[in-house]
Amino acid sequence: MKTWGLRRMLWIPITVGAAALQVARNAFQRGLLVEAGPWGATLVRFLFGLPFAALFLAIAVVVGGPVSPRLTSAFWLACAAGAVAQMVATAAMLVSMRRSSFALGTVFQQSSIPLAGLFGLAFGEPLPALKWVGLALVTAGLAALGWPRRLAGEKIMSAALLGLVAGAGFALSSNAFRQAALALEAHAPVVAALATVLVAQAMQSAALAAWLAVRNPIALVTVVARWRESLPAGFFGAAASGLWFTAFALSPAGPVRAVGVVEMPIAALTGRRLFAERLAPWQILLLVVIAAGVGLAALG
Repeated sequence: MKTWGLRRMLWIPITVGAAALQVARNAFQRGLLVEAGPWGATLVRFLFGLPFAALFLAIAVVVGGPVSPRLTSAFWLACAAGAVAQMVATAAMLVSMRRSSFALGTVFQQSSIPLAGLFGLAFGEPLPALKWVGLALVTAGLAALGWPRRLAGEKIMSAALLGLVAGAGFALSSNAFRQAALALEAHAPVVAALATVLVAQAMQSAALAAWLAVRNPIALVTVVARWRESLPAGFFGAAASGLWFTAFALSPAGPVRAVGVVEMPIAALTGRRLFAERLAPWQILLLVVIAAGVGLAALG
């Protein structure tokens, strides 16, 4: 009984680790945005993450022993839906960061928190009432944070709307990848999660590379030419996805996304150190409100 309880709570530290790795991945991707464009920078995450995803899966199989995966139509459909939603979400998030700031772009896409709860209802995973109160606080804080101000208002609003698109995509992909891992092997969540990462990133790499080859071959050449800068983004992306997917295999997507809000203070510090960005006092206050709502969503 105690072992099961510990396993049920294991998703929390896993999510914290995933959020930290995701900030590092976003920072490397943002550096490639100008030259490669949003779709090229998105491809970097998946293409250069493939070898690391394969390595992580191999290690998990060796350590965890043999498993019996079920490659059903439910797995492939869920994986494909998650892959498409994640691609769109990543591109929208990167553009949102460019139009606002690294930290605020991260905040805007945290709309995935309440949306993950809503999408979870469609998959038959309702949340307690107190968690919905927390999700409402998060949503209100995000809306206030994205409200247009002065001359920069239009730019902020467009960044907020793109962040909402990113949040919806991440919310949908979170639930889809959870269903894919459960359909593949519910009794071996780590192996199932890492296998789902590998399959999804292979789909995403093939689709984006083909799209860029036709629509923007210069961006594709840029991605390949800058492979040294792209490898860290691929590593951190594969590592973050592995942890995210493992957390999704252990818990419904809504609470996982809620705990993942630790990404926000990490992103604020990263943006300040790497991109010389500053947060205004009202932005910090709203971050506190959002964090309080996330606490209720995670622990309520």
